[in-house]
Amino acid sequence: MDRSHEVQLIAYADRFGGSLAGLRAVLDGPLRGVFTGVHVLPFYTPFDGADAGFDPVDHASVDPRLGDWDDVRRLAGGYTVMADLIVNHVSADSAEFRDVVARGDASPAAGMFLTMSDVYPDGADEEELTGIYRPRPGLPFTAVTLGGRRRLVWTTFTDRQIDLNLAHPAGQAHLARVLAALAGGGVRDVRLDAVGYAVKTAGTSSFMTPHTLAFIDDLTAQARALGMEVLVEVHSHFERQIEIARRVDRVYDFALPPLLLHALFTGDAAPLRRWLQIRPANAVTVLDTHDGIGVVDVGPDQIAPDRPGLLTPDQLDALVEGIHARSGGQSRQATGWAASNVDVYQVNCTYYDALGADDDAYLLARAVQLFTPGIPQIYYVGLLAGHNDMDRLARTGVGREINRHHYGAEEIVADLRRPVVRRLLELIALRRTHPAFGGTCAVTGDGGHVVLTWRHGEHVAALNADVAAARFTISTTPAPAAPPPPAEDPARAGTRAPDPAGNG
Repeated sequence: MDRSHEVQLIAYADRFGGSLAGLRAVLDGPLRGVFTGVHVLPFYTPFDGADAGFDPVDHASVDPRLGDWDDVRRLAGGYTVMADLIVNHVSADSAEFRDVVARGDASPAAGMFLTMSDVYPDGADEEELTGIYRPRPGLPFTAVTLGGRRRLVWTTFTDRQIDLNLAHPAGQAHLARVLAALAGGGVRDVRLDAVGYAVKTAGTSSFMTPHTLAFIDDLTAQARALGMEVLVEVHSHFERQIEIARRVDRVYDFALPPLLLHALFTGDAAPLRRWLQIRPANAVTVLDTHDGIGVVDVGPDQIAPDRPGLLTPDQLDALVEGIHARSGGQSRQATGWAASNVDVYQVNCTYYDALGADDDAYLLARAVQLFTPGIPQIYYVGLLAGHNDMDRLARTGVGREINRHHYGAEEIVADLRRPVVRRLLELIALRRTHPAFGGTCAVTGDGGHVVLTWRHGEHVAALNADVAAARFTISTTPAPAAPPPPAEDPARAGTRAPDPAGNG
């Protein structure tokens, strides 16, 4: 299937429509014709747990407050649906873990959860334990009484998220059951959440080891056998992303967001151009997601610090401080130890506010994203050029909630009228409709310029982005069929024809 013109939305159903049916109504109504696919963030039971759905109690069921599997299938009837396979863990409130807590080894689910002794049956010394890679301080264990016996349960992320033992048939059966449920629900793309941490091996960092890669190969084969394609979610050194891309259908381009910020903050486009010239083409491009803006993806290797990144440590520090300055200090309140963050190596801020709410800079960044090879995903807050939700941050005390606004129907329609959003919709329409994007892309430019030129037969679409001036131009050959004309009704805002000049 040719997916060269695909553009996806990323959204929580409850925060962008209120339910699965409501999300579909937004896509079919105000956003009609804008997106070909949608990554629906966790809609499992419960969708509003301790980690916004990434701590499922029942990973194979749809939370009835959002709908049911028929609603997922109806959505999949009109759009390519992506959903999360949460590979590493389930909620401490899951029925299986509760039974293990009550009955210990007598529980049928006893082998489903990973303990320290499963990986280190003879114990582990200080060097082994400190060598475990974890994206936050401390060791990945929580003391829990299982059937009257005190055990160290593996908890990579939080003590409410219990890691699965994926070497055990019970853990494997769990993932197979969830994969079958997703395939039966019409899900086309499966995102392997936190898969880099899923396999623990004594004597290693237990992160993206050869054992992890072998596991990804096997899980990818299982998903493909069910008719699904695989997106791997790993925040890691850029060379590791290139390696992973050779083994799966797609990887995230997590390096693009910080490199674009660096370029726009400094006028230095060289690191961005270098990445665009070497990055894997089978990527999903993002500027923002439900998580923060990652910086480990462009920095030195966290496991082998002598391996340099795309940016130096000093450049990374300046980048983070630049976001804090342009957001008026709001991102600082939501980042690191300032709030209850599960990952202190990400900056929590909307991408629009990370650029100081500068429409020209924001549209340039989106233009580069949409011209970069791969499948562009637009986060629902970013689609509407959303500001930091400081009220939500204050209410929850959770840093990532700053970029997880709840939109009502009237707010969506009102934001679709904003000029910056209308211009973004034009860029999306160009990416969706111009024949040149079915061909190949060349990366050129010098100084503060990045030039991305797509060619397919006689069709050409070229972006010239001047990061120093935060200006861009787009030149195209005429497309054989133009999208429908601009509409005054916001319900048709997504069908506006792109301006061939594309002046940002």
